[in-house]
Amino acid sequence: MNTSNTTPTSAGAPERVFSGWSMAGLWFSLGVGLLVIQVGAYLMPAMGTQEAFLAIALGSLLGSAFLAWTAKVGCDSGLSSAGLMQQVYGQGFAKLPVILNIVQLVGWTTFELVIMRDGTNAILLKALGLNVHPFWGTLLWGGLLVALMTGSMLTLVRQFVSRIGLPLVVLSLLWLTWHFISVLQAQGVDAFLSRAGTGEMGMLSAIDLVIAMPVSWLPLVADYARHAKNGNSTFKGTWLGYALANAWCYALGVLVVSVSAPDTDLVTALLVAQGGLLALGLILLDEIDNAYGDVYSGAVSAQSLKPTLSIRQLGMGIGVLCTALAMVLPMHDLEPFLLMLSSIFIPLYGVILGRMGCGKVLKDEKMVKISAAAIWLLGIGVFHASTQFTPEYGSTLPSLMLTFALAWLTREKA
Repeated sequence: MNTSNTTPTSAGAPERVFSGWSMAGLWFSLGVGLLVIQVGAYLMPAMGTQEAFLAIALGSLLGSAFLAWTAKVGCDSGLSSAGLMQQVYGQGFAKLPVILNIVQLVGWTTFELVIMRDGTNAILLKALGLNVHPFWGTLLWGGLLVALMTGSMLTLVRQFVSRIGLPLVVLSLLWLTWHFISVLQAQGVDAFLSRAGTGEMGMLSAIDLVIAMPVSWLPLVADYARHAKNGNSTFKGTWLGYALANAWCYALGVLVVSVSAPDTDLVTALLVAQGGLLALGLILLDEIDNAYGDVYSGAVSAQSLKPTLSIRQLGMGIGVLCTALAMVLPMHDLEPFLLMLSSIFIPLYGVILGRMGCGKVLKDEKMVKISAAAIWLLGIGVFHASTQFTPEYGSTLPSLMLTFALAWLTREKA
């Protein structure tokens, strides 16, 4: 079956090939990244060590549960992310979040290319003393991304991610963890574990920061889960894989920043580690699947708007666009905008889970479902109001829980 021509909103179309372990491997791989390790470092020294680890554990379990729940909805319904939006918000109104999702996926793919380019340049400078122009690193990773889009997503996940990429990234994480724990032992484990924070971040806001990574994948997860065999195993696999990767990377970020000299950036800290050159290279290689995941999902969403084009054609086009943007845009300066854009999908999926989270497939074909749209817009307002006025309580959970509750209470009765 040629999945590149599959219509994303068709419940019967997806080829069901992913087991629960396939989903666990995929989402562990997608959960690992330099950006995740960097965000973990933000917890220190704002919190004490024990409080930081508790926030990482709770946030990873909770955030990954929402991701896994959405994956189960995608598997059970056979719908892509665009299909879920159309079911809940109506065929007409859903075009707005679908377009916004494509925009954010283009942005995050471009940002991933910049991260991979900068990491590659740092490795070449450290290993060979070469100061390579950013153009060539961008072209290298962008060209690889476009090449991957010419193949089958199902083949890539089953043959490369599960059999090659996953073992390599686990080994790199194990090596880095062992190295920085060894450094920590030399500096004093007891002092590290008893270290108090500055109090700049409370527990709820820290959990909110940890949740941010798994829920950022909510607009993508159904695009993969619709190819899974069983909803329950999909839920368990997605939850296990992503929770483990998220907790590991956040904890590694805490560990790295705690044992490194002040003002040392993450890439430098990893490079100077024993064997860090190889480990960082493997993590960068794994980073390409994050970019691929964004591009593939963007192509699936784009096909819901332009069904005459295949996912392969749209994916290659998006890959070329992101490569060009990575060469000209100051992506590090645009990161706050991307985070703001991502925030609109948290309440969006609160509504989707409230309406479809218990297996209900909505049958009517309204162009606009007013109550769902209104709850979503309210959720966006709550998210940003929480950020502005009550940052100590976080913004993700209040927005997500409010929209879920309202969508559940106003759902269509059987």
